Amino acid sequence: MPNLPVLSAACLVILTGLFGCAAYNTPVNVPNAAPNLSLVDRDLPVPGDDEIWVGLAFSGGGMRASAFAHGMLEGLRAATATPTDTDGILSDVRLVTGVSGGSVTAAHFGYFGAEWVSGYREKFLIKNAEKYMATSPLNPVTLVRGLAGGANGADTFGRFLDETLFHGATFGDLRRKSRIRTWINASDVANNTAFLFSAETFDALCSDLSSYPISQAVSASAAFPLAFAPIVLTAHSDACAYQEPDWLTAARFNPEASSAMKAHARALESYADPDKIRFVKLLDGGITDNFGTTGLSVERARAEVAHSPLSPDEAIKIKRILFLVANAGVSRDFGWTQNLPGPGGVELAMSIANSAMSAASRTGYDAMRLELADWERDLVDYRCALPASAVRRVRGDLAGWDCRDVKLFIGQASFDDLPEAMQTELNAIPTRLRLSVEQVDMAIQAGRLATRKNPELNGFLRSITDGGATLAAAGPARRITPLRN
Repeated sequence: MPNLPVLSAACLVILTGLFGCAAYNTPVNVPNAAPNLSLVDRDLPVPGDDEIWVGLAFSGGGMRASAFAHGMLEGLRAATATPTDTDGILSDVRLVTGVSGGSVTAAHFGYFGAEWVSGYREKFLIKNAEKYMATSPLNPVTLVRGLAGGANGADTFGRFLDETLFHGATFGDLRRKSRIRTWINASDVANNTAFLFSAETFDALCSDLSSYPISQAVSASAAFPLAFAPIVLTAHSDACAYQEPDWLTAARFNPEASSAMKAHARALESYADPDKIRFVKLLDGGITDNFGTTGLSVERARAEVAHSPLSPDEAIKIKRILFLVANAGVSRDFGWTQNLPGPGGVELAMSIANSAMSAASRTGYDAMRLELADWERDLVDYRCALPASAVRRVRGDLAGWDCRDVKLFIGQASFDDLPEAMQTELNAIPTRLRLSVEQVDMAIQAGRLATRKNPELNGFLRSITDGGATLAAAGPARRITPLRN
């Protein structure tokens, strides 16, 4: 009969060895003594119509979310393009923000622009993004590595992203190439807050954002717990004399500041304190903000002027604002509620994660609506307080000027907007980074249909159409003509 203490000791040695083989990610962010430049270079030319501002937010949900967001882009373009303007309203996108699977589509669109929407399916969506990943739950090494901190490092999914999409591109390349403000969102698991890859965040880290690879940021945004080890950043607190911005100080001591803003301020403060943070550990952005809308709250809180994030000239020209969310989250699953046991194991872990992300999605969307409504009011107040000379300088004259002619439309496209039979099939698509071609095409088609049916989008298009044609009745692809007062 085997000696049980000897077996136990042997098992302990084996498990210790396996835990020691857990994946971990070496930080690649470098120190920086100077403040980081904004991610948007205002000297670059602006395509599209300067009376229209469009923002897009893409939720998490693995490849399903990437494909659904791509469907939204295709739906917007197909409804508004003409032979002479093939991009349509995509030329008016000024902000794109993404989380997890949605962050891939957001980063790709933000970096390459509307002209590269075609081909994204073939280049990424129908490829095996799990090519370098350990994914089998039946493999004990994969299971133990997952429990030890993460089965996969950044050299798996991040490597695939660089090979297929970004080819080593950095945030500095993004700034030089694009006028689209692009937000990639992860979760700081120590501070329990959303982490935004922005100049301000990297200032607090005394780190250089311009040299940081886009693929690393997207990997952090999609680093689902257990499947991935956290993406790690070094807090280079000794590399610069960090001065916290005024809004951070105000958020900390202002009793009217939201708890979310106070938490974000405390997180930035901790990055500059070596006694608190030496390494920032980042996981899936959906844990804290599944729509990636924290950036809006930050922009509004830090704004020294009412029109931010618009420039003064943009605030005078603007007439219509559209903010659309692509929500690829699945509906509630009552399957395991039909039996007394369960859920357990992986099913329990997924249920907990999905509950957290769903809650974050609901609260994030509600907070975003309030922030944008405040922004609309602030814009009107700002415009109506301007002297005539300031308006004339930008517009040339005062003909047709109406300081109150600013309208905001906020909408969410989701599976709930689709036929029930289609919803059932979509909800069965797993949250992973490899899907069948049929599943990818279904998610893309769902994004197109949900976008075309969205009432807020249709209201927006009616408001900028001379003839009042709606998206649903648009028929052949056509460009919507903006209002001219």
